Amino acid sequence: MTGRKFEPISRKLPGLIHGCDYNPEQWLALPEVLREDPPLMRRALCNAVTVGIFAWSLLEPEEGRFDFGWLDRVMDDLWSAGIAVILATPSAGRPAWLAQAYPEVLRVDAERRRDLQGLRARHCYTSPVYRQKVQAINSRLAERYGKHPALILWHLSNEYGGECHCPLCQEAFRLWLRRRYGDSLERLNQAWWTAFWSARYSDWSQIESPAPRGQRLLNGLILDWKRFVTEQTADFMRAELAPLRELSPEVPVTTNLMGAYRGLDYRRLAAELDVASWDSYPCWHAPTGEDGRPGEEWRTAADTAFWHSLVRGLKAGRPFLLMESTPSFSNWHPVHKLKRPGLHLLSSLLAVAHGSDSVQYFQWRKSRGGYEKFHGAVVDHGGGGDSRVFREVAEVGETLKRLDEVAGSGVPAETALLFDWENWWALEEASGLGLEGERGYWQTCLAHHRPFWCLGLPVDVIGPTEELKGYRLVIAPMLYLLRPGVAESLERFVGGGGTLVSTYWSGIADETDLCFLGGFPGPLRRVLGIHCEELDSLYPQESNRVVPRPRNELGLAGEYRARNFCDLVRLESARALAEYGEDFYRGRPALTVNDFGRGRAYYLASWNEEPFLQDFYRALSERLGLRRALEAPLPRGVSAQLRADGENEYLFLLNFTQEVQAVELGLAPLHDLLSGQPASGRVVLPPYGLAVLRRSGG
Repeated sequence: MTGRKFEPISRKLPGLIHGCDYNPEQWLALPEVLREDPPLMRRALCNAVTVGIFAWSLLEPEEGRFDFGWLDRVMDDLWSAGIAVILATPSAGRPAWLAQAYPEVLRVDAERRRDLQGLRARHCYTSPVYRQKVQAINSRLAERYGKHPALILWHLSNEYGGECHCPLCQEAFRLWLRRRYGDSLERLNQAWWTAFWSARYSDWSQIESPAPRGQRLLNGLILDWKRFVTEQTADFMRAELAPLRELSPEVPVTTNLMGAYRGLDYRRLAAELDVASWDSYPCWHAPTGEDGRPGEEWRTAADTAFWHSLVRGLKAGRPFLLMESTPSFSNWHPVHKLKRPGLHLLSSLLAVAHGSDSVQYFQWRKSRGGYEKFHGAVVDHGGGGDSRVFREVAEVGETLKRLDEVAGSGVPAETALLFDWENWWALEEASGLGLEGERGYWQTCLAHHRPFWCLGLPVDVIGPTEELKGYRLVIAPMLYLLRPGVAESLERFVGGGGTLVSTYWSGIADETDLCFLGGFPGPLRRVLGIHCEELDSLYPQESNRVVPRPRNELGLAGEYRARNFCDLVRLESARALAEYGEDFYRGRPALTVNDFGRGRAYYLASWNEEPFLQDFYRALSERLGLRRALEAPLPRGVSAQLRADGENEYLFLLNFTQEVQAVELGLAPLHDLLSGQPASGRVVLPPYGLAVLRRSGG
């Protein structure tokens, strides 16, 4: 919430990290390649690489027979070249001998079919055999490399995800449910509302995980199954990192998350980690509209910034790591679109501006074979460092060196946006909103975040159960599922002087997905001062008008378009600031505000197009006096972001347009960290250009 200096991720490498995934095990038959790599990494100004993610079959080629000689040489050679190592545990790449000898380690899908050996990461998190084998290899790694001077960080597995429906997992699920419901089937039946469709359970053994040909429409079951999958993944993580904690307790631990991945509650996983990190692969230069021209890059940047901020929020604002990105293109995107010149540096600094202390890539060198042989890399199949991509990577490395002092600084946000995986799960499984597939939860969160990014207002993305003290504005879009205590927390926040923004389809169900009785928005009804009577879903071609009332206190004027959802509300203690302009509910409130204690709570009754959100949040931020990164108008497509360490502020100006843009800086003295020169008055940003300025005394 406020600018502060955090401890470095590693004292061995206290500045910003620049590096990549390195897979030397793929090149053991070509030693000349391995000799070439460390000097090339130095030319690219890489100071750390991640090693060993998928190396298990080379480290333990047969059960109980280990070969660490090649990894010894790699670790020593990298350290001799001045390159640190993030060493991965190899559990995501199960060797074939393990699956052959112990079939229970193979996952079973929702159709109850057991996998064959093959794809990465598809192992059973419950299997005692798999846990024992993972702990054995991890113990060997920790014993051998835990004190190695090159080691700065442990990297657990790779992109945890997925679920297993095998008999072991079914029994573990039942045991988890018994603990959750106090060994009371009656409590479970009530929580899941099993009287509906005669779904009542009379014995724990009758409970099965959701299945396409079985119970797949019982919301409480589905929600608890997803919670269990997260808990079982976290439990597997604890087992996996236990040898690392025991044998190398001074080395921090991370794992690479996947941003918009819905399958796991990342806040739960992050509790087991020292550092949060994630893999970011936005689709740059994607066309929009019927003309097929490239879209506005700032929109992709703003939405990527949301996920950066979410990962930063997983560890209470501590800097995170951008563990994977691509210096050119991703082989699994619909189109292999190259990053245009300048965009790689700009998109890399976008992560740093939002709290990352690293820029890392998948991968260092393109594989000769396999699924990812055409994925972007620092070194192409042609080898060497004579390529546009290599030069742009080296430019990122040089830039990060000049920004080393930024490492460890936080992001001073006065605004928090609530994002909740359990709410996301419940929304997607609920029937009745009228939209097929996605109900638009994360897209709505992105839409509410975007105006702040455009205005240069820092935002923390946090969970609904986290502490709200210190924030002045809290935004809670589509908070359908309310966990215990959340409504009370929001009431305390608003009553103490805070400002809350809520939306349609909030306060509908409790933590087991049972609808609140007595009227919506349930426990939020008092703080919002409204009663939600009905929700109208609109066809894609339909819209309604939102018309601000004359002389409303936010100064909103003109008209706006509402789409998708229109909530029909009745005022209780709230007052209307805007109303609907069409249909039978014309004249009913579309935007309300309620004075509650020393604060205020706003309610957006409809899904409104971007101009409304831009005007609403601009007016609200001005009314609250929220501090912007730069108190000056920003050209469209240019963002100003802020990091601070309690003594200095670091202003990032990012131009996500292909036009030259000028930004007024004012007269306050600033220092340009990239040029080393004083800066004031105005800065001119070239297409895809940027500036990083230090402001002292922040």
